[in-house]
Amino acid sequence: MPKIPVMQAVVEVLASEGVDIVYGCPGAAILPFYAALEESSLQHLIVRHEEGATHMADGWARTTGNVGVAVGTSGPAGTNMITGLYTAQADSVPILCITGQAVSTKLHQEAFQAVDIVEIAKPVTKWAVQVKEAAQAPWIFREAFRIARSGRPGPVLIDLPLDVQKQEIEWDGAIDTPLPIESVAPHQPRVERALDMLLAAERPLLLAGGGVISGEASGVLRELAELLGVPVQITLMGKGCLPEDHELFAGMAGIQTSQRWANALFLESDFVLALGARFGDRHTGDLAVYRGERKFVHVDIDPLQIGRVFGPDLGIVSDTKLFLEALLDAARRRRAGRTWQHWAARIAQLRRELPRRDDFDTVPIKAPRVFREINEFYGPDTYFVTAIGLYQIWSGQFQRAHLPRHYQVCGQAGPLGWEIPAAIGVRTAKPDAEVVAVVGDYSFQFLVEELAVAAQYDIPFVLIMLNNEYLGLIRQAETGYNMNYQVDIHYDEFGADNVKIMQAYGCTGRRVSEPSEITDALAWARKEADRTSRPVLVEIMIDRAANASMGSALNTVVEFEPVS
Repeated sequence: MPKIPVMQAVVEVLASEGVDIVYGCPGAAILPFYAALEESSLQHLIVRHEEGATHMADGWARTTGNVGVAVGTSGPAGTNMITGLYTAQADSVPILCITGQAVSTKLHQEAFQAVDIVEIAKPVTKWAVQVKEAAQAPWIFREAFRIARSGRPGPVLIDLPLDVQKQEIEWDGAIDTPLPIESVAPHQPRVERALDMLLAAERPLLLAGGGVISGEASGVLRELAELLGVPVQITLMGKGCLPEDHELFAGMAGIQTSQRWANALFLESDFVLALGARFGDRHTGDLAVYRGERKFVHVDIDPLQIGRVFGPDLGIVSDTKLFLEALLDAARRRRAGRTWQHWAARIAQLRRELPRRDDFDTVPIKAPRVFREINEFYGPDTYFVTAIGLYQIWSGQFQRAHLPRHYQVCGQAGPLGWEIPAAIGVRTAKPDAEVVAVVGDYSFQFLVEELAVAAQYDIPFVLIMLNNEYLGLIRQAETGYNMNYQVDIHYDEFGADNVKIMQAYGCTGRRVSEPSEITDALAWARKEADRTSRPVLVEIMIDRAANASMGSALNTVVEFEPVS
């Protein structure tokens, strides 16, 4: 077997695992890896901050379903990656972070930029490991990909001491292949019991979480729903798994990202079949109200998720797609079909009776009007990313999504600044797609330096900013404390001039103050992104003191705007 540099073997493993792009920042402790990367077919984007690299890998992974890769050197490069690892862990996204490290013999001597990144990363990864023997490196990378993909997907970290990177090993990539991923199939008696409970219900709901999308189960979910005529609700992470104009789409229940009519429908239900959903607190709110008298079946690939928030009436450990296929087969075998026409008709009725307005034409602009324009302007093939704040809540309430993996949100960790690097990851995964990032004015500046990456490598996308010159979500939360303290970021005319910030990075932007200008600005931004092959900003000045509908329980959500 030939002897080759160990980092050449590592790069060959990356390519054979389906990686075509790496996001990172070189440093002295990772240069042998970069020497191998230079000779490979893999593309590399040099980032401006290692956290940005992790979010780019995250966006790429959410779009492709494969493992995204971020690279950094030793010391602060690894610690800068922790937020991205946590974000990926929280949302079940498979990414691999590779860090350089000081030479092995110096680790106990507090060498320059030597930190025990493995121990730091363990709480926010599925696996964190340092390669101590060069011959182990290819196998550790194979195992990292297997772990990241298997069960509940998630992040891994591999730390590479400099002396290990410099060695040669015996390796022949021509006879190597990825490690197999074991499928988690459901236990058939539990499938039958779940179907019994579903068929016995009078007002059942299918609740689709992020596991439906990551498990590639959207198609079979739709088949089952249409066969039985059972309504489908989604969580925020499940958005896009069923077209929102489908007759069985029953909206999103929750205490923030939700619709009035969806909450009402959920509260009328008597049975919930939850698929790859975590029962997050912003979805459930007060558990006594959420649970009520209804029965729950919880299906999840991770056995430790079942019973974590509350004990369901039935728990099933399974890949969501395999479970739904088994349930669909059982329903067909029993000749079950179109069982709940009257209940399904309730969707359209409540949707008519309990909408939220989005047709405001006032100045300053109301946020719901922005999402009305977005819904009307962009087609179903558009990819959207958004992060955390009032704009995310409004997006969840008003923005429509029709295809899996086309609506991406850092739902659980909620790191500010996620949108720009995530959009870069999406666009590099889908070079011909239209990509739009919905951002807040505060979040925009957390990782704004990654605009330089998009400009340098000609990566176009549109940024739609909702600018209230506030930490809007925290300003709203502070009202419960009767204060408005250290959340106002306005100064001079517009605070930070975001259009000029775009220009400083070689990009373009336009500011909008009138509702009637929004559509024209979106059309201009699309053309400008195509013309320049760079990011383009549409900054929309919205009502500074506007609040988003929210509450502590599904039946106590407060409406701050007039409703129809």
